[in-house]
Amino acid sequence: MAVTQPTPAPGLDCRKAWAETLEGLAATDERIVVVVNDSVGSSNLGGFQTKFPDRTINVGIAEQNMVGVAAGLANGGRIPFVSAASCFLSARALEQIKADVAYAGFNVKLVGQSSGIAYGELGATHHSIEDFAWIRALGPITLIAPCDAWETAEAVKWAAAHDGPVYLRLSRMKVPTLDLPGRTFTPGKAELQRAGSDVTIIANGTTVHLALEAAEALAEESVSARVLNMHTITPLDTNAVIAAARETGAIVTVEEALDRGGLGGAVAECTSATYPVPVQRVGFPGFMPTGSIASLFEEFGLSREGIVSAARIAVRRKGA
Repeated sequence: MAVTQPTPAPGLDCRKAWAETLEGLAATDERIVVVVNDSVGSSNLGGFQTKFPDRTINVGIAEQNMVGVAAGLANGGRIPFVSAASCFLSARALEQIKADVAYAGFNVKLVGQSSGIAYGELGATHHSIEDFAWIRALGPITLIAPCDAWETAEAVKWAAAHDGPVYLRLSRMKVPTLDLPGRTFTPGKAELQRAGSDVTIIANGTTVHLALEAAEALAEESVSARVLNMHTITPLDTNAVIAAARETGAIVTVEEALDRGGLGGAVAECTSATYPVPVQRVGFPGFMPTGSIASLFEEFGLSREGIVSAARIAVRRKGA
């Protein structure tokens, strides 16, 4: 079925959508609590704290304790949302996430704020580009990277209702809200943003609108690019990946993360085991230098031009 090009709306901050949605859910469900690491402000949780002071637990700069506290709350029947900068939540507390959340299977919702290179000017210590690979390796945690404010709100609603651990990855960058008629959000099922037959661009989070821009540019070169919003990495929509491989013969993955271990790694593993096709991975090769978000995106190919270049290579490889 043909899908028309969504019309981007002005950029919105996904953190605002997450906080407002959580406040609404907490008003009707007293089990919902928030555990933070002295990051009420940067997590946009000021309103939540004002409305629900007895359900806002600030442990200070102690991310490992934060996850342990949340696991205990989940074990007691609460629905804890753990909010912290992604670089600290996923790195410092990885052992607790592994043992207290993934292995134990507790109903903890981990919310990594300001992910990717959102703290561009603060350098590699504050970048969070490894979290996809780390969290995906743990297996039983649903890993979601929403592409806009609408999808963020839907993901928060789903996470609150879902019985099981979730990692929700949010950016501080403003992104367009994609206007797709009849749009729905189903974890584990990719969203077709644009139909295409020559190559498939699979993206998530802050890169989906860039993938759509690249598809428009490719169309001017008579290259038909399918665009999939793979908001969920775990579980991966393998049916959509295999269909893309069979029907377009070439794939480009785009993620604001390492170019291995995350979305690109998951897609490459799926195709190599089922229907091998060329897969070009667009992401960051390793520790990122200090710089603005825009400059780092441009330098490392997370741009319309960079994605177009990767698509050209993928199409050329399938004909080799």
